[in-house]
Amino acid sequence: MTIEGGCLCGAVRYEVNKPLKKAGNCHCSMCRKAHGAAFATFAVVEPGSARWTLGADAVGVYASSEKGRRCFCKHCGSQVGELLDGELRWITLGTVDGDPGVRPEGNMFAASRAPWYEITDGLPQFDGYPPSAES
Repeated sequence: MTIEGGCLCGAVRYEVNKPLKKAGNCHCSMCRKAHGAAFATFAVVEPGSARWTLGADAVGVYASSEKGRRCFCKHCGSQVGELLDGELRWITLGTVDGDPGVRPEGNMFAASRAPWYEITDGLPQFDGYPPSAES
């Protein structure tokens, strides 16, 4: 199963050649601001299974925390994922073409959710990372 996706303008494309591991909604203030939405949905990518197929030179990287390296298109601003140890290890599910094969399993940083948004999806809520979080 190959998962493909990319940014809004099409300048950046990626593929993942193994199934995604887990997915979750993040309600932290950084994700809300980066995505301009109530939350961001990410999926874990197995090490060594993702690569840029187009526009690697158009990928900007923002160090949002000590370990967090957010990847975005320098042209349209779409956030496509996060790097861990220099490789793409999380992708934003909103950038996937078609069905990613995983569904969100919970809501991270629910204690930081936007005050105007109520989480009603019935998924588990965690004040920070869930106990089973994978880096």
